[in-house]
Amino acid sequence: MLNQQNVNAFNYRKRIIIAIFLIIAVIYLGRLFQIQVLDHSYKASASSNITRHITNYPARGLIYDRNKELIVYNEPYYDLMVVPGQIKNIDTTEFCSYLGIDNKTFKARVLKAREFAVHLPSVFEKQIPNEEYAILKEKLYKFPGFFVQPRTLRRYSKPMAAHIFGYVAEVGPEITKNDPYYKPRDYIGISGIEKSYEEVLRGQKGVNIILVDAMGRDMGSFQKGKYDESAVSGTDIFLTLDAKLQEYGEKLMQNKRGSIVAIEPSTGEILALITSPSYDPNLLVGRSRASHFRDLQNDTLRPLFNRALMAQYPPGSAFKIVNTLIGMQEGIVTTNSRYSCPGFYRSGNITVQCRNHPSPVDQISSIQYSCNTASSIIFRNTLDNSKFTSMQQAFNNWRNHVLSFGFGRIFNNDLPYELPGLVVSSEYYDRIYGTRGWRSLTIISLGIGQGELGTTPLQLANLAATVANKGYFYTPHIVKAIENIDSINPKFTQKHTTSVDSIHFATMTNAMWQVTLGGTARFARIEGIEIAGKTGTVQNPHGENHSVFIAFAPVENPKIAISVVVENAGYGSTWAAPIASLMIEQYLTGEIKRSWYEKRILDAYFLKPYPEVKQ
Repeated sequence: MLNQQNVNAFNYRKRIIIAIFLIIAVIYLGRLFQIQVLDHSYKASASSNITRHITNYPARGLIYDRNKELIVYNEPYYDLMVVPGQIKNIDTTEFCSYLGIDNKTFKARVLKAREFAVHLPSVFEKQIPNEEYAILKEKLYKFPGFFVQPRTLRRYSKPMAAHIFGYVAEVGPEITKNDPYYKPRDYIGISGIEKSYEEVLRGQKGVNIILVDAMGRDMGSFQKGKYDESAVSGTDIFLTLDAKLQEYGEKLMQNKRGSIVAIEPSTGEILALITSPSYDPNLLVGRSRASHFRDLQNDTLRPLFNRALMAQYPPGSAFKIVNTLIGMQEGIVTTNSRYSCPGFYRSGNITVQCRNHPSPVDQISSIQYSCNTASSIIFRNTLDNSKFTSMQQAFNNWRNHVLSFGFGRIFNNDLPYELPGLVVSSEYYDRIYGTRGWRSLTIISLGIGQGELGTTPLQLANLAATVANKGYFYTPHIVKAIENIDSINPKFTQKHTTSVDSIHFATMTNAMWQVTLGGTARFARIEGIEIAGKTGTVQNPHGENHSVFIAFAPVENPKIAISVVVENAGYGSTWAAPIASLMIEQYLTGEIKRSWYEKRILDAYFLKPYPEVKQ
C-alpha cells in the first residue's frame, strides 16, 4: 500500500514537472515565432552586419524676399563615409587622386576613423560638391568600406544680406547634449534668421536602411523599405526684406563703415538692414567655411560685426527730435517759445557751440537748423521743472519718456544678438557725483544727443518710423510670412505707443520736413517726393565725427522710414543724408535719376584704419 502511494506521488510530481516544461517550451516557441515571423525589427537588428542606416537629411526651408524672389536655396552635397573594418585591397593612390589628397592624409584619416569605431561609419571627407561627386560616384564600387551620405547646403542667389541670413554649421557637443533632436554631424542655424527660425527651417530627419554585400556595395533597400522613414523638408519663409533695396544699399555703403536700416512704418517690417563692411554669405558654405570664417574673424574691418543691431552710437542731433517732443509733452515748449542763439549756449563755465543760422528760433526752426542752443535750453528746462521735488525725479521722468520710444532696450524681435543701447538711470549719476552733486547743467550734453547715450541704427530707424506714425511703432521684424501658417507672431502686430501725445508729432513732422526744404538736409531733396528728416553729426573722441541722418517719406502716408550712419565721415548732411535720399528714391520710384549724385556716394572712401587708443 505504501509502495503504491509512493508510486502515485512520483507520477503526480512527474506530470507536474512535464507540464511546467511544456508550458516553458510553449512560451519560448511562441516568443521565437513572434521574433522570427511576426516582428521583423529583431531580424533587422540581427542583420545589422549586412545593413547600413543612412540618415535622410531634410532640405532646409527656402527663403524669399517680400516680392517672392528666391534668395536662399539648397544645393546637393555629399559626405564620404568610411567603415574601417570593411576596407580591403584598394588602390589608395587612385582613390586619393579623386579627392585631391595624398597617401599620408588617407592613412591619418583611416586611423582616426578606426580609433572611433572599426565597424561603424564616420566621416572621411565632408561636403563634396555635386560636380566632384559625379566623378567619384562611378568609381566608388572599387573602394569597399566607403559610401556617400547625401545632404544639402545653403546657397545664396546674391552676395548680400549676410547678417540677416546668418549661417549654418555643424552642431557642437553642448547642443547634442541638451537637445535630443540633434546628433553629431547635424547642421544648425548659428546666427541671423537661420538661428531664430531654426525649428521652422530645419525640417525633420528620416532614415534609409539598405542592404550591402561583403564589398560594401549597395544591394537595395532592406525589407523593400518597410523600415525607412522619409525626411520632411523645412518650411519656406518670406522675409519683409526688399532684395533690390538691400542690394542697392550695400552698393552705396561699399568702402564705408556704418549701417542703413529701412522700415515700413505702418507695419514695422524691415525693408533693408545693411551693415558695412560685410561679406558674401556663400563664403560660409562648404569645406572652406572654417578657413573663410577665420579670415573674416581676423579682418581688421570686422565684417562679422552686425553694426545695424550691435553698434551703439550717441545719436547726436537726431536725438533733438526726442528731447523737443518731451519738452512739448511737459509744456516746456509751446508755439510761443522763442530762443535766441548767438552761436553758442553758455552757462557758468559750460559752453555748447552752435552753428550759424537765423535767430531767434521756435520749436520748428530749432529742428530745421539743428540749434544746439535751443536744444540745451529745452533739456535744462525739462529737468528743472518746478513740479519735480528732486533732480532724480525729474531725470527719471525724462528717461521714461525716452524709453517709450524704444531706446535703452532690445525690441525682442526675430533678429538674434541685438543690443539694447544705453539710457542710464539717475542712480548712475548718483554713484559718480553723489545724490546732491549733479544737476541739469552737469549732464547738458544729453540735450544734443551726446554724453551717456547709446543708440543702435535699428533704434534710430524706429524713431523715424515712430514720428511717421505720429507717436507709435510696431516691433521691427524681418519675417513677413511662414508657409502654411496663417499669421505671423502677434507681438509684431501690437502697437507700442510713446508717452508723448500724438498731437505733438504733427508739429515735429512739419519741423523735419523743413529740414529738407531749407534746413540742414536741403541737398537731400527729391523732386516730387516730400521727405521729413533730421541730420546728426556725432562727436567721436577717436577720430572724425560720424555722419547720421534719419528720415521718412512721403510726408503724407509714409512708406519708408530710414536711418543711415557713416562712421568717421563728418557732417550728417554731407554723407548720411544723400545716402538716405538715394535709398528713398530707389524704393519709391524704382530708379535713380540723379546719377551724378549717386556717383559721388559710390566713389566715397572712408575705410581708414581705426586710430590706436593710447593707454
